[in-house]
Amino acid sequence: MPPSRPGSNPARDPGRPAPASKPAASKHAVPAGRPASIPGRSAGVKNVRGPRPPARALEPSRTPPVLVRQLRGGVSESRHRGSIVEVGTDGSVRRALGDPDTLVNLRSAAKPFTLVAFVEAGGVGEFEISDAELAIMAGSHSGEDLHVRTLQAIFRRANVSQQYLACGSEGAPLDVLTATRLARDGEKPGSVRHMCSGQHASMLLLCRMNGWPLEEYWLLDHPVQRLLEATIARVFTTTPEMLVLSVDGCGVPTYAFPLHEVARAFAMLADPAAVPASDPRSSLAEALVRIRDAMMANPEMVAGSRNRLDTSVMKAAPGRILAKGGAEGLRGFAVLAGEGRATASGVALKIEDGGGYDRAASAASVETLRQVGALDPAALRALGRYHRPVALDPRGEPAGYAVAEFELAPVGELL
Repeated sequence: MPPSRPGSNPARDPGRPAPASKPAASKHAVPAGRPASIPGRSAGVKNVRGPRPPARALEPSRTPPVLVRQLRGGVSESRHRGSIVEVGTDGSVRRALGDPDTLVNLRSAAKPFTLVAFVEAGGVGEFEISDAELAIMAGSHSGEDLHVRTLQAIFRRANVSQQYLACGSEGAPLDVLTATRLARDGEKPGSVRHMCSGQHASMLLLCRMNGWPLEEYWLLDHPVQRLLEATIARVFTTTPEMLVLSVDGCGVPTYAFPLHEVARAFAMLADPAAVPASDPRSSLAEALVRIRDAMMANPEMVAGSRNRLDTSVMKAAPGRILAKGGAEGLRGFAVLAGEGRATASGVALKIEDGGGYDRAASAASVETLRQVGALDPAALRALGRYHRPVALDPRGEPAGYAVAEFELAPVGELL
């Protein structure tokens, strides 16, 4: 359970979880030279007071290299810069390019890790959650009918109205064919079709289990957000007070970490059992294994059945890679051992300009997975449309393409 905040009195507030001991803060929770905590816990989060720090405090320390170029007729029209890092389960940086210390918001890449709170609380047994349902809670789905049916079944069993969903319906559904059909039929998409409704469903179920209010569950000081905050702090071996917070696109808090720490978390997701018993993160292993296996067994629930990189990567390399992206060009990959790889690792990638219409993040992701040895020739061929995204003219003929050209340098540095 999450600890009390300074100035709070748990005895006066029965809706708040009881205090718990704090995990040891990692010296790598934030990069050197950047603020360890943000005064007021970062602007933009409701019910938080305090001045916002200068924007320059959160800027990258150096300009990252060009990872992807958009070519048309031999002319380089766009250049997309970014940073990449691969971290082993032992905490060593295996490969890196750009700035591994660049601070990134996890956004939707946080979902597999915040879901730990639901699994540890016994939510899977309490609500008879299947692996497919667990996967959609950790995913960013496309809002297709299979996703809606899955979520509605969860809400029925939990006796929770989907009207409580506070993720909105902006941009929903992501699936173009579904959006076209709804528009044709004059149907306005509801919040259940939003990509984050699975994550929000897990929050509402946690509220139901603990007797917490279902209303305003998105607020930073709501008990469920305090629990998720404490869970993220455990994953990243820091404390809730040290977290850098902001508001995600779906209205709930999200968290910022250096890129190499994101890769380290995905390395733990790849092989939770590799965490030594002396490491406080070892207590997360059972929940992470359950979440990892559910996501890899149900890739369509993590993203969608059509044109989604996360789903396509997991289907091209079944049982070998877990893929989970975040907004603004962030990608996280848990690469399991096997198929020529002796040990597992985590990979994190950030496109500086936010992804270049997704083409940059897609091209750089596949090229990165190729270079770290996670894709065999068959998988690489299956991901060809993401590896080299093509721009078509009005007649459907190729007119331009994105090409990823970079080399990940071996590092061998211990975090």
